[in-house]
Amino acid sequence: MEKKVRVRFAPSPTGGLHLGGVRTALFNYLFARQHKGTFILRVEDTDQTRFVPGAEEYIASCLAWCGLTPDESPDLGGPFAPYRQSERKASYRQYAEQLVSSGHAYYAFDTPEELDAKRKAAPNFLYGQATRMEMRNSLTLDAAAVQALLDENTPHVVRIKIPENETVSFHDLIRGHVSFDTNLIDDKVLLKADGMPTYHLAVVADDRAMEISHVFRGEEWLPSAPIHILLWRYLGWEDEMPAWVHLPLILKPDGNGKLSKRDGDRLGFPVYAQNWTDPKTGDLTKGFRELGFMPEAFVNLLAMLGWNDGTDQEIFSLDELVEKFSLERISKAGAKFDYEKAKWYNHEWIKRTPAITLAPAVKAALASAGLEITDDENLHTVIELVKDRCNIISDFVTQSGYFFVAPKEYDVASVKPKWNEQKTAFFEAYADSPMEGTAQELEAEFKALAAAHQLKPGELMLPFRVMLVGGKFGPGVFDIAILLGKTEVKNRIKAAVAAFI
Repeated sequence: MEKKVRVRFAPSPTGGLHLGGVRTALFNYLFARQHKGTFILRVEDTDQTRFVPGAEEYIASCLAWCGLTPDESPDLGGPFAPYRQSERKASYRQYAEQLVSSGHAYYAFDTPEELDAKRKAAPNFLYGQATRMEMRNSLTLDAAAVQALLDENTPHVVRIKIPENETVSFHDLIRGHVSFDTNLIDDKVLLKADGMPTYHLAVVADDRAMEISHVFRGEEWLPSAPIHILLWRYLGWEDEMPAWVHLPLILKPDGNGKLSKRDGDRLGFPVYAQNWTDPKTGDLTKGFRELGFMPEAFVNLLAMLGWNDGTDQEIFSLDELVEKFSLERISKAGAKFDYEKAKWYNHEWIKRTPAITLAPAVKAALASAGLEITDDENLHTVIELVKDRCNIISDFVTQSGYFFVAPKEYDVASVKPKWNEQKTAFFEAYADSPMEGTAQELEAEFKALAAAHQLKPGELMLPFRVMLVGGKFGPGVFDIAILLGKTEVKNRIKAAVAAFI
């Protein structure tokens, strides 16, 4: 009988959600939806020293914005609750004790000071096969001494006992056959002195408890895979072990290493899904959402970082991604992040999105620039006219703000060198012309008047645009004039001519 697909996105609530984390959630989601399976959000908050208040709510908000709704989560609950590891604390010690009893783990009583001294004496010190018999643990102490220390509640951790001279192998659904030499792996801590599990023990125990069928996670977790496989084996659960899917890294734009928040800060682009404010420092890190990215575009661009459907198609809705997604098309190699390409995706989604859908976000962007819009119908018309020129939502402020308020400044430098009295006379005459009809009729009237003034229309178009808009941008100038209305156009011509003279 085929195993029911159950996958989980299991972030730690330690800060902003990196776009690599959202891509992991996305691939989990796509695989679950494609196979009519279950997508779970599990919060891995076992490291209480790194826990950040508000981070869990932030993660849920990011997923909701992207449309990646879980089937089971801390908020929604589910048949395998609780979905916060800190609330499952009582379940982990039994597994640690089971591993000690079977000889696959041991108690380690070394103090932080003793460990620091070891690390200073041996800079590349690893607690493992070569050193474990030099340390203070249940392998070097007799049974009575160990029991006495436990009875006295002496602080201790539980470490896995990695075997010597073994090869741990597994099949990764992206990478194929993967092998690790156990002689290169140290004895990782499984249970900390505060009774909380480390990631290694908790992830295996919870994946088994929640009947996870496939583990999607970043390539950076590959070195942990042999530890987890040994734990599945040592706990007697090897037959229940999930399939492994280690996703390629998202790389810096130059391809040299994994993309980090520092890279985004240095190069001037976001790496978080949404704005994140550090509760300790108050520092704000900008996110894709607040910088004007549409969720459809953000999801689309993430899907294409390391995956394609084998065709030239680049624009996919979430439903299309569910339909087309396949593990076979995920690349083994890392994917370079290109912010210009990210903006291109957003531009394409803005073009494809109806004005009525874009309106709330555009309205908010205009409001933040001090432009309160009350005529929604007019706003929709403006959006349709300028959306092809916008890469991000905030571009609508520049590309459409002049429809709602006259320019306060003009690009005089582009007009003044070729300005003369003849052009002044033309625009004064044009300001008194009828200006009736469609955009085409306005253009015809404009050209006829230019001919009467012995001027070429091409010499007048740029000044006219600058008069209405303030600069050398925007859609067709007569389309702008129609929307502004005759009175407003005349007022803007008169104000600008005074600035050009």
